[in-house]
Amino acid sequence: MQRNVVILDIDYVTFEDKPVIRLFSKDGDKNIILLDDTFEPYLYVVSDNIEECIQEIKDNLDVVNAEHVIKKDFQIESDFIKVTFKHPQELAKNRDNLRDLENVIQIREFDIPFYRRYLMDKDIIPMTEVVAVGEEVESFLKLDSTKQDITIIKLTEPLKRVEEYPQNFRILSFDLEVRNPHGMPNSDEDEIIMIGVASNFGINQVISTKTNSDDRDDFVNQVDSEREMIQEFVRIIKDNNVDIIVGYNSDNFDFPYLKDRAKLLGVDLDIGMDESDVKYIRRGYANAASLKGLIHVDLYLVMRRYMSLERYTLERVYYELFGEEKIDVPGEQIFEFWDNGGEALDNLFDYSLDDVVSTLKIAEQTLPLNLELTRIIGQPLFDVSRMATGQQAEWFLVKQAYFDDEVVPNKQGSNFADRANAEDNEGGYVKEPETGLHENLVQFDFRSLYPSLIISKNISPDVMELGDVENEDEYNISPEHGIKFKKSPQGFIPSVIDKILQERFRIKREMKASNDPQQKKALDVQQQAIKRLANTMYGIYGFPRFRWYSFECAKAITSWGRQYIKSSIKKAEEFGFYTIYADTDGFYVKYKKEKE
Repeated sequence: MQRNVVILDIDYVTFEDKPVIRLFSKDGDKNIILLDDTFEPYLYVVSDNIEECIQEIKDNLDVVNAEHVIKKDFQIESDFIKVTFKHPQELAKNRDNLRDLENVIQIREFDIPFYRRYLMDKDIIPMTEVVAVGEEVESFLKLDSTKQDITIIKLTEPLKRVEEYPQNFRILSFDLEVRNPHGMPNSDEDEIIMIGVASNFGINQVISTKTNSDDRDDFVNQVDSEREMIQEFVRIIKDNNVDIIVGYNSDNFDFPYLKDRAKLLGVDLDIGMDESDVKYIRRGYANAASLKGLIHVDLYLVMRRYMSLERYTLERVYYELFGEEKIDVPGEQIFEFWDNGGEALDNLFDYSLDDVVSTLKIAEQTLPLNLELTRIIGQPLFDVSRMATGQQAEWFLVKQAYFDDEVVPNKQGSNFADRANAEDNEGGYVKEPETGLHENLVQFDFRSLYPSLIISKNISPDVMELGDVENEDEYNISPEHGIKFKKSPQGFIPSVIDKILQERFRIKREMKASNDPQQKKALDVQQQAIKRLANTMYGIYGFPRFRWYSFECAKAITSWGRQYIKSSIKKAEEFGFYTIYADTDGFYVKYKKEKE
């Protein structure tokens, strides 16, 4: 059978000792799970004795295959051994055994998760449409097509991407209110008193065991018990086939609390596409609440990465985005509003609904950018929404390296010397603002200064020389530090940034030429996502855990940046201007005649 589906999520399970990729997908309102048992995990081995090393690997380890391949290593074609394993767990178990073999110098790409490797190698982009061809099966392990109302397809052909177009995802925001007479709520004792839900498909309500006054808008869905409240929440998600569920600090509070109370009350939170419960998986330094085929986005994490604020409360973020105050109830007084009833209870209901409506509005404002980043980076939205911008840029580069036939470097670690060096970089040029109120200012701004410098000066570790060279004319030499970069060939990272900036300029031209407001909006989101990735590239050069970490590259970029802005300021002064303020990639000036 053949179906056009939108890929939402991915994982893998084990069947008959083999890994089976599961792609959670949708065709309209129909839930579809695609199965692929043909993909095998692998890594690369560096050796100076390829044939002997291959034999040594086969003699000592249980591998599917070990073969000689030619790949690029920092743009230079090099010999590698591609070692394929039967299962990701076998790869993980044998990494140290591989390192210990006599002919093995180094192992590479051993730390790329299996499902991420699958997406890159197969060029599958989450949140986009593909053509799936395969055999329909009734059941697979715990999946049952009839019981769970899903279609299960075992793929027989590679997925084919469909021309992209904006997808309309069903989004639901939720928030809990808890009776907390002792301050910080305790899930063993303190009941959930309200579950607010708001959606982009018409449901906006507060589920509760109490209701609001007759003269208020009837948005409260009254039930008999906390148990029924949670059951109603589950029913709303299932009946409306939600694609994306959003919360605010829901990784740390709402989902853990809901899971604890559901377990205590004997309620199944079987809201995954396969009717599985909420699971917690490690993402960065924290645990994230994950649901199979239902994408959970915690907007608190998203906003911490995309806004610079002194506080990241829902009220503060909402005001920053929309310039409006939202309803607020002091957290420590929630139980009093609940217990007092009357107008206080009405205010608490209003607050609960306002929380989820505000969260939904923030989601509708920020998710398009995150969806676009998901498509560019090629990793699941669940992961991308929890990645720091540096991690997003790194995974984008890892994907580009695969298509360039480049074996990615290993992470270099973050020892004390690396951190000290990173902190020692002087950074961009800053001139403190001149005190006072200024009018008729002229702004000078470099377009994408650091990405442009990386491209024009070919700043990349694979073309860098630190010592003496025969012909300096063949190099771009950084001011202050004298770090040299070959003018050709183009380095790996400059080549990637060059491509994405050219794509951004193409999108901006298309946006300017378009007369369709919706198309303009979609294109603007695309160019913003590309800009964010390009601008991040500079910062991660100086991050010790970055695969392409290079303190020298970071120093060279900022030294050229300082040179350009200082020379531009000097040139402006020659034309009769004087500088009011300067910072990194731009400055403000006034004409001297106006100076008193």
